[in-house]
Amino acid sequence: MRSFPAVVLVATALLLAGCRPYADFVLPKPDGVRRDVRPRIEANAEPVLQRGAAGEFDSVDALNPSLVRRGEQWFNFYSGFDGKTWHTGLATSPDGAVWTKQGKILSPDSSTWEGNYIAANGSARWFNGEFYYWYQAGSPPRIGLARSKDGRTWRKGAAPVVPFGPRGSWDERATADPYVIQVRDVLYLYYLGEDRARRQRLGLARSLDGIHWEKLRGSPVLGLGMAGMFDENGLGEPAVWQAAGWWWMLYTGRDRGETRRIGIVRSLDGVRWERLKETALFAGTAAWMSRVVCDPHVEPGQNGSFRIWFGGGSIPHPAENIAGAIGYATLDLMPTDIPAQQKQ
Repeated sequence: MRSFPAVVLVATALLLAGCRPYADFVLPKPDGVRRDVRPRIEANAEPVLQRGAAGEFDSVDALNPSLVRRGEQWFNFYSGFDGKTWHTGLATSPDGAVWTKQGKILSPDSSTWEGNYIAANGSARWFNGEFYYWYQAGSPPRIGLARSKDGRTWRKGAAPVVPFGPRGSWDERATADPYVIQVRDVLYLYYLGEDRARRQRLGLARSLDGIHWEKLRGSPVLGLGMAGMFDENGLGEPAVWQAAGWWWMLYTGRDRGETRRIGIVRSLDGVRWERLKETALFAGTAAWMSRVVCDPHVEPGQNGSFRIWFGGGSIPHPAENIAGAIGYATLDLMPTDIPAQQKQ
């Protein structure tokens, strides 16, 4: 069994006990030699997962892919909207390209804190021998947790695991859009927070068990873009990974007309993020995603590239009724051939 210094054991006990709701921290140094790279994304022309037929739980929108690979199979926990309620559905695939829908697996429970609008828009991981799925529920939303051994039958927690922040805080009115990564023994959660001015920005929390979360005192870690930028009206749906000696984040940006596009930022510590440019990395390149690209999920691909599953739609709206479907893209980080350290 691994031994820990006494200070780490004390911090761990406090974190698990939920006694420290806020702390100052950063992510570990990203792996690899730091390089200057140029991101490039290329999307398939057609969706890989369409919305369902009339009357099905995903008949209006199919969005928010969250993928977990188990053995030779991909599990895709995605959000389906039927015109009234958001549910979580499951689709499976041997390759991430051809999907078989397995049906609805989670719905909101109006007898609990969840209400009757949404139990979806989540982030899934295989953790502690089962699927953990952090999802958004309630109105206004908070983040809850469900667990499953098989990805089909779920146990929900009795209360949100990421509650609202205190009065006057950046996430006082909403916590939503979870995206969870694991670095060694620690889970890190990037999520959307909304304040009383209805500003939607991105913040960070950490946990050892996925249930008790300690929020970063310095959140939000990424704020709104300047006037006229693609993300001036709101940020959401972060996706974080490491490559080329950096932490990277894809996120959804909303402009004043509610057109949504995907931006990219990078960081050395997961807290202080640098915009690479003022324009979006990825806008809709086909009719079905002409007004909305959103909800990115990132997985390593081949030869240093990355696989991206994302939501898309042809009708501008901040949440739903966008004729939403799920697409697929590849992301390459093209080296400029000069290590970043040599430029300093």
